[in-house]
Amino acid sequence: MALTVSAQLAVGQIRYSIPEEMTVGSFVGNIGTDLGLEPKRLVSGKGRVFTTGGSEYVGLERDKGHLIVKERIDREQLCGELSVCSISFNMILENPVELFRVHVDILDINDNSPVFPRGEIEVEISELAIPGARFSLESAIDPDVGMNTLQTYTLHPTDHFNLNIQSRADGSKNVEMVLQTALDREKKMNHYLTLTAVDGGKPQRSGTVKIHVLVLDANDNAPVFSQSSYKTSVVENAAKGTLVTTVSATDADESSHNIQYYFEHPSATVKALFVVDSESGEVRVTGEIDYEKHKQFKIKVTAKDHGGLTDSSEILIDVIDINDNTPKITIISFFSALPEDAGIGTVVAMINVQDFDSGDNGRVVCSIDRDLPFKIESSLTNDYSLVTDSTLDREQTQEYNITITATDGGSPFLSAKETLTLKISDVNDHAPQFEQPAYNAYVLENNSPSLSIISVKAEDADWGQNARVSYFIDDGSLNGDPLTSYVSINSDSGVIYAAKSFDFEQLKSFKIQVKAQDGGSPPLSSNTTLNIFIQDQNDNAPQILYPVQTSSSVVAEMVPRSADVGYLVTKVVAVDVDSGQNAWLSYKLQKATDRALFEVGAQNGEIRTVRQVTDKDAVKHRLTVVVEDNGQPSRSATVIVNVAVADSFPEVISEFTNFNHDTTYSDNLTFYLILALAVVSVLFIFSLTAIISVKIYRWRQNRLFYKSAPNLPVIPYYPPVYADGTLQRVYNYEMCGTTDSRMSDIKFVRPYSQNTLVNMSRAGTVQREKKEQEEDADLSFEMCIRKED
Repeated sequence: MALTVSAQLAVGQIRYSIPEEMTVGSFVGNIGTDLGLEPKRLVSGKGRVFTTGGSEYVGLERDKGHLIVKERIDREQLCGELSVCSISFNMILENPVELFRVHVDILDINDNSPVFPRGEIEVEISELAIPGARFSLESAIDPDVGMNTLQTYTLHPTDHFNLNIQSRADGSKNVEMVLQTALDREKKMNHYLTLTAVDGGKPQRSGTVKIHVLVLDANDNAPVFSQSSYKTSVVENAAKGTLVTTVSATDADESSHNIQYYFEHPSATVKALFVVDSESGEVRVTGEIDYEKHKQFKIKVTAKDHGGLTDSSEILIDVIDINDNTPKITIISFFSALPEDAGIGTVVAMINVQDFDSGDNGRVVCSIDRDLPFKIESSLTNDYSLVTDSTLDREQTQEYNITITATDGGSPFLSAKETLTLKISDVNDHAPQFEQPAYNAYVLENNSPSLSIISVKAEDADWGQNARVSYFIDDGSLNGDPLTSYVSINSDSGVIYAAKSFDFEQLKSFKIQVKAQDGGSPPLSSNTTLNIFIQDQNDNAPQILYPVQTSSSVVAEMVPRSADVGYLVTKVVAVDVDSGQNAWLSYKLQKATDRALFEVGAQNGEIRTVRQVTDKDAVKHRLTVVVEDNGQPSRSATVIVNVAVADSFPEVISEFTNFNHDTTYSDNLTFYLILALAVVSVLFIFSLTAIISVKIYRWRQNRLFYKSAPNLPVIPYYPPVYADGTLQRVYNYEMCGTTDSRMSDIKFVRPYSQNTLVNMSRAGTVQREKKEQEEDADLSFEMCIRKED
């Protein structure tokens, strides 16, 4: 046994010998042991027997590794006259693929006796036949071979005849009956003999035939063939009536033209395929000659004259093969699906190709298309393997139609084709890929939770579960909170939702990492960056920083009567914590005591005089200024600015007490003010003398102070540093004066911080506490002038 093993396909040959006619189930051989295979390998590899023919004579018991007889084997039926008879089949294992060629030689047993074609042979012999004349007898047939076939003949009785046995080149026997003593028709017309054929088997078998010898009147000469044997040939599939050869015999008698020709004891096959003309000796075709069934014919022909004398010869007809058989392709094993990561040399299919012609007509070449990543390799005679020749990629080609072509060497050649459909199964060799390396999403603040922000999409070139993409948000935190508290994602669709409502003033943007992971094993993944930008909404109204409006004080700005056109009265300062156009502020004068005297800068909020102040103008003015942002819809805030037109503080004081308080003061506060005024009036009556002297003194002191102050401009307060482009002023001072000179003061104020918005009432604005008005009967007030450093 020769054994060759390759990386993925193992092939080998092994031979057994068994006698014919073994009973079904008989043991042939232990192929597992003989090939060195483990018993479990035959089971796990799904070992099986593959036979190209229609009959499967030998089967496999996987669990034992035994080859057993599966069908009755008759060597004579299987191989006919061939001395060497064998059957061949393949044993196949899978995972990995292994192929073994098994030959089983069928040994002949002496199961056939020699048989004569007929039960009786009739021979006509002239009484003038001289001793030594030979008469050919019909041979017995023994389909066995070797020593089991026909070996010799015996004749009984032997008083007139004996036997002459000649061996032919092919090993067959030619038997002739030889005349020993002359015959006398007048004494005995009929002679009966027994011819026995004996084989060489153990036990010995024999067959007999009766010979009837009819003695004829004198016929001097027997026919004689022109050749002891005729050798010719005929093409298979020759047309009926085709002349194969012509036999001829001559007779020295005058009646030689009466010679008759016939086949001596022809077989059924010869009778079906050939005929000899009894008069002309022409041998012609009468049936369909098939080289694949019969490659040669041996026909014994006899010439007989009218006197009964005969001669015999042999016709050897060789059948010439023509290319009339198309190659037959048989798929022994085929893996209809192959993973795309299969290595080069992986077996896809095992193929058997047979062509029953001979020579070049039966020499087959197997091939496939060259542009496929596969190739054909020859493993054993007539067996081929289809293997991978390069790497596979399911994403490029998901299925291959592989056409196997088997072509013989005849002229013209014949070919057969077999198409195999091979599907490439997917492996997880591609990670999901996002459509974009980064995504930008924009969300309006004050959004509702569960709002859909954006949808990300990743594609996976794999198939099935390997291409099923799930989406995740990578772990991370923002401002100490996990990112999942800000956004969530649908793992199947990739839609990202807001997990909370965003506030632009607190969070303007953030980024997250989104991971796409496939369902392969092991899974593959990729990431993309999602930038989320919070867009501002106009959800904050402008805030008035100056002038400060409180319910406990009245703020007034003083304008001298000598003020020129464009005189800066004060400036309304406001901010909006929104951004962009939502924080763009505009100012307009909504109400005014005299619209012709004042105007407001639309962009800067500065209140200036429009014309020259005249004596006819009122001393006190109330201006209502609206600050409006540029949002959609817009939001606004309103501030009231009190302006006093006077050249001196006393003049302002007299008018200032008449300023109406904000309508937002409560009724209780008004009641307390009235009560306080009443108490002061009563006290004033009882202490008039003392009060007049004190008032005169205080009035003189304040007069001196205000004479130096009426031309000072009223500088509005500017807030400190504020976000989004509001004015930046750092240092401020304030000067406060009251009717009581002992309370006058000038002091520096620290820079304002963000608490200014809340605690503006503490910044030293011109104010008068109502509670002090109740307690202070002399109606003192304070006015503050602030100036930026």
